[in-house]
Amino acid sequence: MKILILGAGQVGSTVAESLVSEANDITVVDTDGEKLRQLQDRLDLRTLTGSASHPSTLEQAGIADTDMLLAVTQSDEVNMVACKLAASLYNTPTRIARIRASDYLNREEVFNADNFCVDFSICPEQILTEYITKLIEFPEALQVLEFGDGKVSLVAVRAFEGGPLVGNPLSFLRTHMPQVETRVAAIFRQDRAIIPEGSTVVQDGDEIFFIAATDNIRSVLQEMRRMDKPSKRVMIVGGGNIGRRLGKALERDYQVKIIEYNKKTCQKLAGELTNTLVLNGDGTDEKLMHQENVGEVDVFCALTNDDENNIMSALLAKQGGARKVVALINRSAYVGLVQGGKIDIALSPAQVTIGSLLAYVRQGDVAVVHSLRRGAAEALELIAHGDRQSSRIVGRRIEEIDLPKGATIGALVRGDEVVIVHHDTVIEAEDHVIVFVTEKKMVKKVEKLFQVNLGFF
Repeated sequence: MKILILGAGQVGSTVAESLVSEANDITVVDTDGEKLRQLQDRLDLRTLTGSASHPSTLEQAGIADTDMLLAVTQSDEVNMVACKLAASLYNTPTRIARIRASDYLNREEVFNADNFCVDFSICPEQILTEYITKLIEFPEALQVLEFGDGKVSLVAVRAFEGGPLVGNPLSFLRTHMPQVETRVAAIFRQDRAIIPEGSTVVQDGDEIFFIAATDNIRSVLQEMRRMDKPSKRVMIVGGGNIGRRLGKALERDYQVKIIEYNKKTCQKLAGELTNTLVLNGDGTDEKLMHQENVGEVDVFCALTNDDENNIMSALLAKQGGARKVVALINRSAYVGLVQGGKIDIALSPAQVTIGSLLAYVRQGDVAVVHSLRRGAAEALELIAHGDRQSSRIVGRRIEEIDLPKGATIGALVRGDEVVIVHHDTVIEAEDHVIVFVTEKKMVKKVEKLFQVNLGFF
């Protein structure tokens, strides 16, 4: 597939890195030549320095025979104009735009074919807000990801010494909680993937991904690890786009404090938020943290634009007694260094966002993609089509399907029913099948498995 990416920022460069590894023909456009040089040094792609909304730049970048346009610059207006030009002048089949302003997002007609011709809009700040909200709702979890229009959830937890799982084989789960259907999709031990089998014994520190109906997630968490008390107090450092959105999403159900360094931003926040305490100060000020009782905070979120400040304030909060700390980290190299240490969760905005884009690039009928383990693994929701003659999936038991090693089917959604699969579960046409892939290189094989033979059409 020929893909044109406008914008070489965090989202654009992460998407480019992910798609290049899948043998796509990628061109990246940005006004910053240095960013493009760094990108070209790392990846096998073409770059072009220029304005993403100028027709001459788009033509030089090869818009005429591009299959997909990803407009992810920092400017909503540039992204929308680029999509409009791509549709009107060059008939580009698929156009995706990054949109940050709520004023645009709340008016769907802005994006239709009569206006800016945006097929799909993504708002990284909103995606991150919803992601963090889930982590606050389930404080025991490292990740909470939804499939099947929210009917199924994939949750990552860390096993701990003395917990009900450690020292027991996975087959113990069924006897330990016979009333709830769940399945372990994958285990990561010291960054190495382990294919889960009934005889696999869980060890202290294992990162376990389990899948269950969303309605059963809390029950499963109660059984799998010691339940933390519900979160009540949330402290946010950084009142930018993400901090403001998160405060607005949480203030009705939680006690929220936002610490923001810029006085004008504080005044704006105080006017927009009705039940949130806004403080003007420095999130790395230990004295301020102590004054604001950081030791009583259930979830501390460091969400500024500065990675180092986020790391430092999160470490200070943890040292001060905050129960769970989350740090937003843009530089992917930092994420792996700090995740799982004193910082409970290190969030990469680009990795959280990328799944929304990948679902459009994947071959076959892919409804949802979630990028996991800093892009090394993926969870996909694929729709099964055809019949036993035209499909290698439909009409077959799970044990009959020739899945690549490292890929597991955890559940499926059939209409309104959630089915946690077993070896003898038969997949039917139009089932939404949730597949966990421990290595990204297997994704193509899984997609191919779900494609129907030409005879079906």
